[in-house]
Amino acid sequence: MVDQRLQEQLAVVYKEMESLKHEQVVMKQKQEALSQALPYCSQKPIDTDVEMNLTSLQTGSSHLPYTLTQGEDGVEGSGEVDSGADLDPCFHYTVLDQAWRATNYSTKNVACDNRVQWKGWYRLFYRGKTIQMPERCVRKEMCGTHAPLWLVGGHPRVRDGVVTRKVCGNWRDNCCLFKSPPIQVKACRGNYYVYKFVKPVACHLAYCADINTLVCGKCKKSESCVSRDKITWLCKKNPMRVKANIHFFATYPANISGKVNKIVYRKVYVNQGGAFDSRSGIFRAPVSGVYQFFFSTQTGGSGQTNLWLVVNNYWVAMSHSNVQGSNSVGNLSTYMTTLRKGATVYVTHNSGRSWANSASNTIAFGGSLLMVRKI
Repeated sequence: MVDQRLQEQLAVVYKEMESLKHEQVVMKQKQEALSQALPYCSQKPIDTDVEMNLTSLQTGSSHLPYTLTQGEDGVEGSGEVDSGADLDPCFHYTVLDQAWRATNYSTKNVACDNRVQWKGWYRLFYRGKTIQMPERCVRKEMCGTHAPLWLVGGHPRVRDGVVTRKVCGNWRDNCCLFKSPPIQVKACRGNYYVYKFVKPVACHLAYCADINTLVCGKCKKSESCVSRDKITWLCKKNPMRVKANIHFFATYPANISGKVNKIVYRKVYVNQGGAFDSRSGIFRAPVSGVYQFFFSTQTGGSGQTNLWLVVNNYWVAMSHSNVQGSNSVGNLSTYMTTLRKGATVYVTHNSGRSWANSASNTIAFGGSLLMVRKI
């Protein structure tokens, strides 16, 4: 007998605790609505007091009617949600906070918004935090329903006022198999939206709340909102963009004969970025990206000459010249490639005799960074 009475008392205490938790959630929603509404109400002078009338949340309901009313001739507003055209829906809406509407919520108890008696404007919340409808196709069996409803055409800007948007439901691999009746949407100051929902065409369809907007809305300017599965989203720091101007041009002002492992170009005309080392003849990539190089040779009379471009110790391109008699013929070769930071590039003289003097610039080596690229 004592145990039974104790269990009954515990049940009463538990029920009171649950009721208290529920009231705390409601008060948090009220405070957020008030904090976002008041700064913009104060922008226009009014003769009468502005009063927030917040109707109490009914037990078991996730709808919180919220109305900002201004009395006329000293008479306060009724506090009821009025969908009339003379009232700004940004301050006259019903809070819709149902976790099962989230885009990451798979179907358990299938919901159908066709059975809801929609009236006036609504603002979407997720566990007390403001959220918005998805602007892209949502996988079927998400948002606590079979065919999730998403907004076609994107959300408006504040200056657009009230706009009409199409609504689609995804089913049978068709993002818009169900073309639900259009709804009205308005962007509000304070970075939130209100929607004038209507009954969808059939069951089971339900309006979605895009869980991604909770995360993406917090990303910094230096971050991007990214996802692998288009369900779980993260703020990721943007890769650092390096503004680099890398150019160099150098020549060898004398003849070269036989094998020379690295040509040390003595005259350096341009070395923007300082990536070319005139003491070793080696270019070292300062950043990862796409580069273009050129190198040239000229035969000094009868015979041939071969120059090779060497990238990270691999011979990748050749500048070849061959002539008979006393004529002199030159050749210019180009090579484009992607390099990681720290990659080395130089020119080797493999065979023959290359001709040049201090004014000819016929034995030359140069290059440029075309684009910084993460490799």
